[in-house]
Amino acid sequence: MKTRLLVLVLIVFNCFEGLQGQYANIYPTNWWVGMKHNKIQLLVKGNYAGFNRESVEINYPGIMVKEVHQLENGKYMAIDIVISESARPGNVSIAFTKGTKTNKVDWLLKTRRKGNGIAYAQGVNSTDLVYLIMPDRFSNGDTTNDRIAGMRDQSLNRNEIYDRHGGDFQGIINHLDYLQSLGVTTLWMTPVIENDQPNRTEHGYSFTNHYKIEPRFGGEAKYRELSDSLHKRGMKLIQDAVYNHVGSENIFNLDPPTRDWFHQWPSYTQTSFKDQPVYDPYGSAIDKKILSDGWFDHSMPDVNQSNPYFANYLIQHAIWSVEEFGVDGWRIDTYIYNDLPFMNRCNTELIKEYPKMTMFGETWVHGTASQAYFTANNIDVPFKSNLIGSTDFQTLFYGIVPALTQDFGWTDGVNKLYTTLSNDFLYKNANNNVIFLDNHDLTRFYSEMKEDVNKLKMGIAWLLTCRGIPQLYYGTEVLMKGVKNPDGWVRLDFPGGWKGDKKNSFTTEGMTDAEKDMLLYTKILANYRKHSTAITRGKLMQYVPKNGLYVYFRYDASQTVMCVMNTDNNEQKVDFKDFTERTQGFTKASNVMNGNLLNSGFSIPAKTMWVLELKK
Repeated sequence: MKTRLLVLVLIVFNCFEGLQGQYANIYPTNWWVGMKHNKIQLLVKGNYAGFNRESVEINYPGIMVKEVHQLENGKYMAIDIVISESARPGNVSIAFTKGTKTNKVDWLLKTRRKGNGIAYAQGVNSTDLVYLIMPDRFSNGDTTNDRIAGMRDQSLNRNEIYDRHGGDFQGIINHLDYLQSLGVTTLWMTPVIENDQPNRTEHGYSFTNHYKIEPRFGGEAKYRELSDSLHKRGMKLIQDAVYNHVGSENIFNLDPPTRDWFHQWPSYTQTSFKDQPVYDPYGSAIDKKILSDGWFDHSMPDVNQSNPYFANYLIQHAIWSVEEFGVDGWRIDTYIYNDLPFMNRCNTELIKEYPKMTMFGETWVHGTASQAYFTANNIDVPFKSNLIGSTDFQTLFYGIVPALTQDFGWTDGVNKLYTTLSNDFLYKNANNNVIFLDNHDLTRFYSEMKEDVNKLKMGIAWLLTCRGIPQLYYGTEVLMKGVKNPDGWVRLDFPGGWKGDKKNSFTTEGMTDAEKDMLLYTKILANYRKHSTAITRGKLMQYVPKNGLYVYFRYDASQTVMCVMNTDNNEQKVDFKDFTERTQGFTKASNVMNGNLLNSGFSIPAKTMWVLELKK
């Protein structure tokens, strides 16, 4: 009887709590004492059209209500509050009164994380090796969250490239040893925020509620566990941010606070995907508007960042994510389509709160000047971006790919890589750019190289020795294949991430000799890089390529690394005398892959790249 009574009491209590929570939803869902960002705008949604006319009272020591804004949609209001230095952590009761009836909603004020810039919010730099994972496609560590009742997308079929496959945070946690042994220092996952869309939820880029972590990955608690597990190992976490758009089932698209919450057009208007109108001195205003305000896709409403309430919402969410989950850096999706002054403001606010925070933006453009425009640069232009770094599509499209696939010529082959890097004078600091061979939107590099293992090795050697922050896409190190269009083929499951997989690349069980060799090659070079001051912190000097032979050096006061790339079809001789600025005083070179010592005047085979540490 007592048990039944207890159960009844708990049910009633939970229902009461649910009703209380449903009365008004508050964003951000909580905040912290002691933040520099102490002027907060609470976006509050009630459950009826006249909610915005209710009076608001907060009677909590250290919190002052400055202003209440009645938004166009009567269900919404925005409350400006100031949290003073004297405020202490606790449950803040916010009272909403209509006539004689008052409803109270608790809003939590927390204690801050310890270790800003040391234990979290550390930033990502050229000492790091970033590993990009699509959580749904890496490893299924918890089958109980494969489907979540009530969510729109109930697909679960590994044989379909656009269905969910079941990968999650627990699967990643289970294999952190693998990442660390590979030489990885930093994890970047495609978006982890809730995507309650009816389909195509595997990629994560259509947010439906910013303040919920995708439950099929494990939700908020498991995301914190993953972050903590990384930090305990001395590793870092990058969060993938999408400011430009949301999913069609987003809570605000279903019930917008204002009519201009999203960019609206008389009929569906897609972005032109042409970046030039933003900086073109001869460009038209309409072309610029279509680029920035056009929708990315029918299912992705374009966010109006000129709306001050939505702008505040997005910036506060970015700060909230860092503090709540211990994020170390940001990758910003579709950077060029955002309102650029808004992005400058957002970046500034993040760095103000977290001085070591770094962010890099997806700048999928064609040309170094264009890419530099969207990043902190040395160009005399009216708008100056403060973006710290970019995803360096230029060194991929106009660098390493033609270097390994084109015959050598005055402007072709490896000369394109040399020329592209020579344009680094455009950037404030090109070392902040993230270089890569492939990602979730591109043909996998092994397939791009027509499954030529030697060319992939050359690509990996370049990736791990060039300037910038290297990013490795999951599975590249074990010869995963895939050609884009459709993109699902470049987002297949990591072998061994699911129980019953015949091949397990985490343990090498069932792997071919070529796959094992590629994995070992990547491990040796990545771990060498981790401990090389010349590569991670040093300078770069490159020499004009000759006959398909490209030589560059990474060097500092204590170490010199010579990188020799032979893209020709014939063996090439390499003589220290041709590079005396960097080789003077050295007599030998040690191949970092096998320790073999070479004297000056050695020959390098065709289609090969060697990474050599110079010795006296």
